[in-house]
Formats: sequence, C-alpha cells, structure tokens
Amino acid sequence: MAETKSKKGLISHGMAAQNRKARYDYTIKETVEAGIVLKGPEVKSLRLGRATLTEAWAGERDGEMFLFNVYIPEYQGGVLSRFEPRAPRKLLLKKKQIDSLLGQIARQGNSVVPLDIHFNDEGRAKVLLGVGEGRKKSDKRHAVAARDWARDKARLMSSRRQ
Repeated sequence: MAETKSKKGLISHGMAAQNRKARYDYTIKETVEAGIVLKGPEVKSLRLGRATLTEAWAGERDGEMFLFNVYIPEYQGGVLSRFEPRAPRKLLLKKKQIDSLLGQIARQGNSVVPLDIHFNDEGRAKVLLGVGEGRKKSDKRHAVAARDWARDKARLMSSRRQ
C-alpha cells in the first residue's frame, strides 16, 4: 500500500501508527483487521501520523472489543471539540470475530495487541490486531540472534554473487 501525503503532510492512505515492539514481545499467531470508532479531530491527528501504540492493548467490555491506552494527541488545527487522548476506542468487529478473539484470550498466555493503525484505500482507519503469546527473555534473545544471522547470511550471499 503506497503512502501518499498532501500539501499539509496528511496521510491519505497508508500507515498512521505502528507498534514495532509488539512483534518483539509477542509471538503473533493470527491477525485480524478491525475498524475503529473515531471522532473527527482524532482522524485528523491520525492522518498526521502522531499516534502511539506502544502500550496499547485490546480487550472486552460489555460484550464488545475496545482498544485501550492508545495515545492519539489532540489535533492542533483550531478544532473546538476536544477529546481524551487515551480514551478507550470501540473496535468494529463481527460477533463471530469477537467470540473467536475472546476464546483465544481465555487461553493461558494469549493477548490481543494492536500491530498498526492504517488507512485503507477508501480512507477509513483500520487497526491490525495480533493474537499472540508473550515471549520470555530467552525467546526474545533467540529471535534477535536469528534475525541477525539471516541478515548476515543475506549479506554473505550477495557478496559471493558479485
């Protein structure tokens, strides 16, 4: 998906925020794309790419899924309507998807974390949720070592071809 910016620096479609630490802290088993309920100034702030997902998580409240602890700063463009930067935001999922996610959360060690917030081709904000199991410190070290080895191996193979 190509990211395009207008004169004002707004993202029309593409990545608005990304949680890189989630793939390091969790072994992601499954991903689900969900819509998110936002107010107008929140969307404008997201289009500027100013949101933070580092400490965010998804959970259930009253039979619906919500996104908690996402930081979307207030839009500074002269808009009068204010909003809470860390307010829970409702996720738009079908009932079957909610039941599936809740069943996976009920299992020991599984969590639902947001991986990124992006705008689709129609300009709507979407959240990519990952269902994953938390990694231990040794697993994290192993993942880093495997990634480093893959990078070094690719470097060695490309130097041999020349």
